[in-house]
Amino acid sequence: MNETIAVKLKTLPDSPGVYIMRDSSGTIIYVGKAKILKNRVRQYFHGTNHTPKVAAMIEKIEDFEYILTDTEFEALCLESNLIKKHKPRYNILLKDDKGYPFIKITADAYPRITLARKKESDGALYFGPYPSSAVVYETLDVVRRIFAIQHCAKKFPEEIGRTRPCLYHAMHRCSAPCTGQIPADEYRKTFSEIARFLNGEHTRLIRELEEKMEEASSRLEFEAAAAFRDKIDSIRRIAKEQKVIGGRKDADIFALALEEDLAVFAVFFIRSGKLLGSRIYRESGGLYPEDAETLASFVQAYYSREVEIPQEIYTALPLPDAGILTAFLTEKRGKTVHLHTPRRGELRQLCDMAAKNCVHALENFKIDVLRKTNRDRALSELADEIGMDMPPARIEAYDISNTGGSENVGSMVVFLHGKKAPAEYKRFKIKYIIGSNDYDCMKEVLSRRFLRYHDEDSGFSALPDLILVDGGLGHVHAAEEVLERLAIDIPVLGMVKDDRHRTRGLIRTDKAVSLIPGSAPFRLVTLIQDEAHRFAISYHKNLRSKKTFSGELDGIRGVGPAKKKALLTHFKSMAAIRAASAEELAAAKGIDRTTAENIFAYFQEKKKKN
Repeated sequence: MNETIAVKLKTLPDSPGVYIMRDSSGTIIYVGKAKILKNRVRQYFHGTNHTPKVAAMIEKIEDFEYILTDTEFEALCLESNLIKKHKPRYNILLKDDKGYPFIKITADAYPRITLARKKESDGALYFGPYPSSAVVYETLDVVRRIFAIQHCAKKFPEEIGRTRPCLYHAMHRCSAPCTGQIPADEYRKTFSEIARFLNGEHTRLIRELEEKMEEASSRLEFEAAAAFRDKIDSIRRIAKEQKVIGGRKDADIFALALEEDLAVFAVFFIRSGKLLGSRIYRESGGLYPEDAETLASFVQAYYSREVEIPQEIYTALPLPDAGILTAFLTEKRGKTVHLHTPRRGELRQLCDMAAKNCVHALENFKIDVLRKTNRDRALSELADEIGMDMPPARIEAYDISNTGGSENVGSMVVFLHGKKAPAEYKRFKIKYIIGSNDYDCMKEVLSRRFLRYHDEDSGFSALPDLILVDGGLGHVHAAEEVLERLAIDIPVLGMVKDDRHRTRGLIRTDKAVSLIPGSAPFRLVTLIQDEAHRFAISYHKNLRSKKTFSGELDGIRGVGPAKKKALLTHFKSMAAIRAASAEELAAAKGIDRTTAENIFAYFQEKKKKN
C-alpha cells in the first residue's frame, strides 16, 4: 500500500457512494458501490482473506477516488453508468452485447411478419424478445406453415396480380394474397390469430377455430373445414411441445456457477407464459466475491444495456440489497418490477434448471480455458526454443505439392495465438516454375505473398511474427532469399520430418532446433506442419482431378469448357458419363442432341478398342 492510499483511507466518510480504483497508468480497473464507503474500501487494503483474483487486483491499485451520494440507490445508478462508460477490467463486462430480436407484425393493410432488432413506435405489434435470431426464424417458419401466409417479400396491395402464385401456394402453405382473391380485412383476421398464437392464447384460439370449422362443415365446405382441422391439430401439437409456466406472465430467470476467476451466467426467457429459450454468458478475470453478490452484479450489468426488462425477475439465489436493485430496475423500466427467489413449485424447478445449465457450461468453459492456456504455453516455450523475445502471435506456414513436377501448388496456412485461422489461408497455383523444383516454387509463393503485402492488398496486409516452411535448409534459404530481396525481417525455420514423414524438429540457417517429442511446442509444430501439408495436397488433388476430367473429354467435337462443366454438374463422375446413352447425355442442361451423339460415339469407340 503506497502513502497516497494510506492517507486517503484515513479520511474515508461513512456514507454511501461509489469508489473507483486506478492502476499506475491512471486507468480505471474497478468500480464499486458501497452503503458505507469507509468500511467497504478499507476491506480491500486491511483484509487478508482475499480470493487470488481480488489479491491480484489490489496489487495493481495505485490510487483510488470516490463519489459521495445521498442514498445507496443513487450509488447503484452511478456505479452502473460508470461501468458502462469505462468498462473496467475487473468488473463484469458482457462481451456479447447484442440486443435480442423480436417478431414484428406490421400495421399495413396486408400485414407482414418479420424479425425486428428493436421496438419502434410504428403501430406494429411486437412479440419477444427472443433469445436468438435462430429461435425467431424457427418460430416464423412454424407460423407460416400453420397459418399459410406469404413467404415472399412482395408488398401488397401494390404488387397484387403482377405474378402467378408460387410453389408454396401449390403446396397449400400460402393463401396467395398476390392473386387479389383475399380481401385485406380477411387477411388481417389471419394475423389476429397469429398474434393470439404468439401470445400463448392457444385455448382461446383453438376454440375460435373449432367454431369456424363447424360452420364450414355445416355449409358443406369440407375442404375449408379440413384446413381449420389441420390448423387446430398443429396448434395443439405446438402447445403440447412448449413448456408453459402458470399464468401468461413475462419473466427472466437468472442463475450462475463460479469457480476461481471463471463465471458462467444463464438467462431463461419466459414470454406470455412460454419458455422461449435461454442464453449463456461466460466471464473471466473479474472480481467474484461470492455467488449472490456476483449474480446481483450480473443482473445489474445485464439490464444496464438496451434490453427489455420484464415485470417479473427470478434468481436462483437470494440477492443482497435486493430492494435497491428492484428500485433501480423499476426506474429503468418505467413500470413496477418484482424481484423474487422462488422456494418451491415450477419456478423453483426452472431456477434449478438454469443453475444446472450453468454448471454444465462452466465445465466446458474450463476445458476451453485449459486449451488456450496450453496454446499460450506452447507458443511461449516455442519462442524460448528458437530465441524469440516474444511468443509469435501470428505464424504462417508454407508447403509445396506436385506430382512429378505437374500441377505445382503452394499453400499458406495461418495460426493466430496458436489456433487455426482458416479464413486467412491462401492457395497459390504455381505460374512461373515448370517441373519439380520445390525451392523455386517456394520462392515464387513467398514472392507473390509479400509483393501483395507491399502493394497494400487487404488480404495480405498482416505480417507474420514467424514463418515456417515444410522442408529442410534449402527451403529455409529459398524463403530467406525472398525476404531479404523485399527488405522484410521475419525469422524463418524449416519443419523437418523423419524417415516416416513425421515431424522431427525445426531447422534454421545457423542450427537445428530439437523439440522434445510430446512437448507442447512439438505438438504445436506437428499440428502446423500437418495442416500446411493437408491444405496443399487437397488443392493439388483438386486441380489434378479437374485436369483428368477435362483431358478425357478433350478432342470430342462440340465439347468445350462450358459443356464439360455442364456434364460434370449433371452426371457427377466420368464413369456416369461413359455409361450414359445419347438420350441421357442430351438431357443434361446445355448439351444438344448432336453433341450428345458425338460423346456417346466417342466412348463406344473407346470400348471397342479396349
